[in-house]
Amino acid sequence: MAFNQKSNKLITEQSPYLQQHAYNPVQWFPWGEEAFEKAEREDKPIFLSIGYSTCHWCHVMAHESFEDEETAAKLNERFVPIKVDREERPDIDSIYMTVCQMLTQHGGWPLNVFLTPDQKPFYAGTYFPKDRRYGLPSFTDVITQLYDQYKQDPEKITKASNQITEALNKQGEIDKESQLSEENLHQTFAQLANNFDESFGGFGEAPKFPSPHMMMFLFRYNHWMNSKQALHYATHTLASIADGGINDHVGNGFARYSVDEKWLVPHFEKMLYDNALLLFAYTEGYQLTGISRFQEVSEQIVSFIQREMTAEDGGFYSAIDADSEGEEGKYYVWGYDEVMAALGPERGKRFTDVYHVTPEGNFEGKNIPHLIGTDLEAWASHYKMRVPELEADLKQSKEDLLNLREQRVYPHVDDKRLNAWNTLMIASLAKAGRTMNERAYTQLAERALAFVEDRLIKDGRLMVRFREGDVKTKGFLDDYAFLTWAYVELYETTYALSYLAKAKRTMNDMIELFWDEEQGGFYFTGHDTVNLIAREKIIFDGAMPSGNSVAAVMLHKLASLTGDLALRDRANEMASTFKREVERYPAGFTMFLQSLIYEEAPKMEVVIIGRQHDAQRQRLLQALQSEFLPHVAILVAKDPQEFAGIAEFATAYTQLNNETTVYMCENFACQQPTTDIEAVIKKLTIQHE
Repeated sequence: MAFNQKSNKLITEQSPYLQQHAYNPVQWFPWGEEAFEKAEREDKPIFLSIGYSTCHWCHVMAHESFEDEETAAKLNERFVPIKVDREERPDIDSIYMTVCQMLTQHGGWPLNVFLTPDQKPFYAGTYFPKDRRYGLPSFTDVITQLYDQYKQDPEKITKASNQITEALNKQGEIDKESQLSEENLHQTFAQLANNFDESFGGFGEAPKFPSPHMMMFLFRYNHWMNSKQALHYATHTLASIADGGINDHVGNGFARYSVDEKWLVPHFEKMLYDNALLLFAYTEGYQLTGISRFQEVSEQIVSFIQREMTAEDGGFYSAIDADSEGEEGKYYVWGYDEVMAALGPERGKRFTDVYHVTPEGNFEGKNIPHLIGTDLEAWASHYKMRVPELEADLKQSKEDLLNLREQRVYPHVDDKRLNAWNTLMIASLAKAGRTMNERAYTQLAERALAFVEDRLIKDGRLMVRFREGDVKTKGFLDDYAFLTWAYVELYETTYALSYLAKAKRTMNDMIELFWDEEQGGFYFTGHDTVNLIAREKIIFDGAMPSGNSVAAVMLHKLASLTGDLALRDRANEMASTFKREVERYPAGFTMFLQSLIYEEAPKMEVVIIGRQHDAQRQRLLQALQSEFLPHVAILVAKDPQEFAGIAEFATAYTQLNNETTVYMCENFACQQPTTDIEAVIKKLTIQHE
């Protein structure tokens, strides 16, 4: 928090990030007409600073420059400063992040962009130190020199800003004569294979991000092509991430990324979306392989989410900061003596041995507990214990350490509830609930969905953010795509057709608001929102999958579930719309390319008619839900008329002999209906081993 006692115009904002800057001596404005009009009236450029409340380097720059009276005075004199929370306004963030990447070949947060009064960018960067260091110019030099250029050579600034804006808008031009094909999927797998780290898992060099959608792609590629190599890449990566320090072994949950190739040292902040996507990936890993460690990690993620990221209203908080008491990771790291004193000599020795806690430490003299290279069987033998006995001992030690850790100063929690991130977690909890037959997980998902439906829909329009009763900003593509995903997962968990009906309705709304009728694909912003300098179509799958990627997968899923093949046509059109972009770097689009696997792989539609409490129906559904069946669409009802308005093609199906009856269609060819449940189970489980 700043030292200035006088607030600026952020004081009325609900965003925790904007609130962090409300008492800066910088005279911040929120994004809006008041700031633009002031810039126009006073002929000043705009300094746009974008970040989020749990961003470490955002904190550093704020402390160095935005809380400094002298620097703030220079900034206020020359610019109209605008502060934006990237999590509340991903539309603004995406446009200007693209600009930063175009100009500097890199991006990240804090994102600092210099604009003309009509919002056109002419310079961009990320972190600027107060004084020149790290090979970076000082923030004071940057703002002084750019302001002088703006005043002394306005034509140069205008020309540069127009060129940047024109290049930004040209990015959407496409050639619709061709589309992605099966070969692109093999190229993507080859690229992942070339970048795979056989020693520690993951792809590429440090820093390493978990990228769970890459694991999801590899699971589907394995399922389609029977590629043991793809399965190895995915399972080895998930096992390595689980063993590393990026996994909080004391309190569970995962940090954003690892700064090293071993997954040892995390950037300590914990994001809701990372944990949602990792929950999905570990659940699928367990579903596909039966590896108990993956089930255990999934359960640990849910435990962490329930304990630390779930609000009383059922929604989920956005993030937990990396810093506490001004130090990154202070809440999470341990001294060797501290652990020994807490656990005693015997249990302490076992814990420090297994989790690599040493007097020297592995992080700035302290320790990040981890399991990299740990052989639990060898340690159990060393201590003359059985493995389950050692595991129980370590579990108790972790509980004791967690109780001790909870006495420390807790990091800042960004407690706003974001629609898109909440619905990602809902989808993952639903998936985990059915896979592990844990009704409590499904109930957690349904409770969060009730929160979304009650608080984040306004006059039929999805909204972006809820905090302390305040709802803000019309929803973007991600909000609609991820909610559709949540509805589909909850349908496949509960087989309540109401969820499928809601998924279909949300998809229709998404098409109405975001679809580009001329060139295909979805815009990020709806046609009913105020336009920025560009209307983007985002397809790249970064830390989170893009809205277009999830939408493409959901178009295929809903086409199969509802029989509406027009949805499939739209998904295939997207394979043309984004062909050029995907072909430049296929491994950056692994969520989107799952829709192409869906198109290319064998597909099956299964319709089940039977009484809800019929033992045969229950046995069949339980067997199907434990299987990895990414390209099997399953419709279930007591009476086929329940499909009316949702999946009309199935309304004509009838029940045979008053028994649970199954209709199966494979690759557009239908088989005779059957009541032989064991044969159905055998066919599906053998087919998808």
